[in-house]
Amino acid sequence: MGVVVITGTSSGIGQASALAFARAGHRTIATLRDLAKAEPLREARESEGLDLELQALDVASPASVAEAVGAILAREGRVDVLVNNAGIGGACPLEDVLEEEHRWIFEVNYFGALRMIQAVLPGMREQGSGAIVNVSSGAGRFATPNQVPYSASKFALEGASEALAHELAPFGVRVAIVEPGVVATAIFENSAAFTRYDKHSPYRDLMRRSGMLYSAGLKRPGDPHHVAEVIVEAALGDAPRLRYLVGQDAENLVTGRAGITDEQFVALGETMSDDTYRELFREYFGIEL
Repeated sequence: MGVVVITGTSSGIGQASALAFARAGHRTIATLRDLAKAEPLREARESEGLDLELQALDVASPASVAEAVGAILAREGRVDVLVNNAGIGGACPLEDVLEEEHRWIFEVNYFGALRMIQAVLPGMREQGSGAIVNVSSGAGRFATPNQVPYSASKFALEGASEALAHELAPFGVRVAIVEPGVVATAIFENSAAFTRYDKHSPYRDLMRRSGMLYSAGLKRPGDPHHVAEVIVEAALGDAPRLRYLVGQDAENLVTGRAGITDEQFVALGETMSDDTYRELFREYFGIEL
């Protein structure tokens, strides 16, 4: 069985993925910024006898990535699967997003993943095998108003992943992108500092409609354990592909966006009644707001 390294495992998709790989018999290294938040993983490891190691790692820190991955390679000798799951979001019109907030979201969601990839890639290339799974989002293919930094960081991650898959094809290293829809995880809590709503804002209609979409998703949210199953399949399945959409909402948004023109998409931002907006959203994306 292989050695699996996963980032952002304190909760949600990362935690579920660590447990899924470990329960499948893989040597699993669950990384997270704060080891004090690893108690659920510790309890599962002890109660189930899992081959699960905990490692402190902050993807936003080059020194932390170098130290942690260096320790993993020194101890394990190799990394067979890397799952880049660590991420943060936020909801705010671009005009009101501070530059340092925009940069921080990219620091975690994009540059953090690239740091991890560059740290493990020489070993994967030399051994002629491996898998890199980047956890993106439906927002990495459906440009999401009121979430410009988050959506842009996921678009960037998808572009890098697609190009990287091409680069690594000769070396037997697989690259996959997993794109969940709305999943009820701690990312909403962790992103609170980058989420603002002002009922007097000139963007209040935009913010309200953005909230309508996420409220619709949270009525039937995705299950982190289902996303984890897809991540395992993306890393180890017999019929690999580049992209894995997870969740009906993500599928509807991405498929619907491909079926309308750019001008129709942009026009959704124009002034209109909520009833008209709901009707168009239902027509384009099959989603009831």
